[in-house]
Amino acid sequence: MRGKCLMIQGTASSVGKSVLCAAFLRILRQDGLKAAPFKAQNMSLNSFATKDGLEMGRAQVTQAQAAGMEPDVRMNPVLLKPTSDRRSQVIIEGKAVASMTAMEYHQYKPELRKRIKAIYESLENEVDCVVIEGAGSPAEINLREGDIVNMSMAEAADAPVILVGDIDLGGVFASLYGTVMLLTEEERARVKGVIINKFRGDVKILEPGLRMLEERIHIPVLGVVPWMDVELDDEDSVTERLRKQSGRGDIDVAVVRLRHISNFTDFQSLALQPGARVRYAENAEDLEKADLIILPGTKNTIEDLIDLRNRKMDAAIIRHARHGGMVMGICGGYQMLGNVLRDPGHSESQVPEAAGLGLLDMEVEFEKEKRTVQATATVECGTCWPEKLNGTRVDGYEIHTGRNSYGPEAYPWLRIGGEIDGVMNAQGNVLGTYLHGLFDDGRLFAAIADRIRELRGDAGKEQQPVSMEEFRESEFDRIAAIVRESVDMEAVYRIIHGEDVSCVSE
Repeated sequence: MRGKCLMIQGTASSVGKSVLCAAFLRILRQDGLKAAPFKAQNMSLNSFATKDGLEMGRAQVTQAQAAGMEPDVRMNPVLLKPTSDRRSQVIIEGKAVASMTAMEYHQYKPELRKRIKAIYESLENEVDCVVIEGAGSPAEINLREGDIVNMSMAEAADAPVILVGDIDLGGVFASLYGTVMLLTEEERARVKGVIINKFRGDVKILEPGLRMLEERIHIPVLGVVPWMDVELDDEDSVTERLRKQSGRGDIDVAVVRLRHISNFTDFQSLALQPGARVRYAENAEDLEKADLIILPGTKNTIEDLIDLRNRKMDAAIIRHARHGGMVMGICGGYQMLGNVLRDPGHSESQVPEAAGLGLLDMEVEFEKEKRTVQATATVECGTCWPEKLNGTRVDGYEIHTGRNSYGPEAYPWLRIGGEIDGVMNAQGNVLGTYLHGLFDDGRLFAAIADRIRELRGDAGKEQQPVSMEEFRESEFDRIAAIVRESVDMEAVYRIIHGEDVSCVSE
């Protein structure tokens, strides 16, 4: 081992690999090392635009922030964004190259191996240590031949592996033992330690099981990490966050749960704001008592709009807006608010044209070229209600296809470099924008919340907004402290440097 990397693999998806990687990266940073995250392939609809306009997965963005590094597309060279149940957009080094079925991509993967290895080595040469994240489980034996993200990546990087199991799912000892036993002898030799994650209770209860596990797999248990309620960006939409309510404020925010919802990380920062109570709505009844309805981003705008109609949610949104309720659309949700959506080149959908919700006076035409850019927008809305924010700068990023044309009843409220980025209706209760991250500093939601309270006659509850950046930093420090306390970091450093670590039971 070259002492330049550490790889975190798991017994399954959602065992906590991403969060543990972030914690280790923050620890390395605290200990004076320059560290970077890496994941060869991500499948996620939560993405981010780097400073040079390239697209990468949010998990590695969060991990880069934990490490104090600027997000770099080399940290996630392959990103898959599902566009339907059968196809995904394939993004290589930040640029979309094709739409493929699972079988087409499986056949394409061998071409990626050398490219991924070269990208990894380029990143590794610039840092003291790379923390590599695997995907799913390395024991998916039917996928071993085409693997580019688990044990084949460990071999390419000559990386020692720590295997993580989720005790909250149940059967953690069986899953750790079974995963190790299904590895080849060469793969098993790379696994230098295991961690049990998401434990609730007294660790002493586990100790007999820990000893028995070590005796059977001959790999040391490095620690038992307690359950951590972590408010960091999620990797993808397969998350409990979409099934629960966040925040306890007086402003009821209903985010419409679209089939291909993307970049819902926008609403993690929103849920932190004083006054916000954020929940995800799946049917028309879920929208009835909302103060603010938000249509989020989506990877397939027209088909999700059709699905919205099939669920009878379109009428509920229109009714809410016609009665003066606040409605906001972001990215694909913004496009849905217009009069007509056209996709003549089938860049997103096989449906060439669809009527929008008709709440904003604009039309959208999708194009093959995707806009991926970091941007700073400025609020400019004349004398309507957000006027107290006029001149306010809002930092964020854009990832979308589609060009808008506006009618006379579309009133600009947000501009980027003089160009219109967001419009609203004449009453100011329906707004849209392409800008992701617009809730991160809290000021925009604070203004919306004040407006809602004013309209319902209970003004005077103005509260100080929360900065997502400051909150995120405190979360990184918190999870790093928990992991330091529960994991043998001396052993982890020895593993990074290629030294042997003995089992406690030996």
